Amino acid sequence: MELMTRFHAGREADPEVAWAWSQIVASHGQARVSDLAGRIGWSRQRTWSRFGAQIGLTPKRAAMLVRFDHAVHRLVRGQPPVQVAVDGGYADQSHLHHDVRAFTGTTPTAAANEPWLAADDRAWPARGGAEHTFS
Repeated sequence: MELMTRFHAGREADPEVAWAWSQIVASHGQARVSDLAGRIGWSRQRTWSRFGAQIGLTPKRAAMLVRFDHAVHRLVRGQPPVQVAVDGGYADQSHLHHDVRAFTGTTPTAAANEPWLAADDRAWPARGGAEHTFS
């Protein structure tokens, strides 16, 4: 079941799952699942299972998407891919390139200029949107 379907159905996530999600977002996707599981007091397997059942993604996949979101917004703001990779927790620039290609089908430079980002006012602060990143 999709996250929005759960939201509209009024289902709440376990407090531990909600906390893990908030940590993933606050860390821009750089939180380690094993560290989150340890802080929650659950095994890594239970964390994956509960998170996946309640959010619809594994915590690792959720972290990848949050990290990608943060990275692509920085690329749109004109930051160089090498700096985005370093600051974003990627092993190297080719790792960033791999994730951007996996999620968008384009290179980081091309993704930063894709029209689909124009719908997101966080990505285009110079075009009237408020500058915002996950915090």
